[in-house]
Amino acid sequence: MNHPGTEDPSEPVNHHLAVRVQESDFDVSDELAALRALSPGIGGIVTFLGVVRDLNDDSDVSGLFLEHYPDMTEKQIMAILQEAHQRWNVIGATVIHRVGQLTPLDQIVLVAVASEHRGDAFTACEFVIDYLKTRATFWKRETTPEGERWLVTRDTDVAVVNAWQKKLSKDT
Repeated sequence: MNHPGTEDPSEPVNHHLAVRVQESDFDVSDELAALRALSPGIGGIVTFLGVVRDLNDDSDVSGLFLEHYPDMTEKQIMAILQEAHQRWNVIGATVIHRVGQLTPLDQIVLVAVASEHRGDAFTACEFVIDYLKTRATFWKRETTPEGERWLVTRDTDVAVVNAWQKKLSKDT
């Protein structure tokens, strides 16, 4: 197997981009091992692991229920991964997002990006989670002592994506 950047141009490059939306938990170590196995040219894997907090907007949180629009959500996340792959040297990337009933400290989302160099892996991972927060269709309902409430996209998340768009338009 050739290292990224040294492939024979006549041979297709196999980049692995994976999206899973599921109720069941996942094993981060297994997911990282699968990415590591893609290529000996991988120099770094950067991860983001989102977990359920027990406090949000000054209220105790005892549960979080997530719903999604099947097929559409996966396509939205894959489009984000494909954009990251086009912009940076991404050899492989995995996004796993859970749905259903979760409790504090449960894993919600894993974004893992493998690249030849750490800079591309860090930047692509940050891009993916930032865009996922605003571009993937999920509905989230928290349970608090005051009752249940639906969460909306935070203005800060929108501002982060707007900053990305400005930065990326300057880079092109």
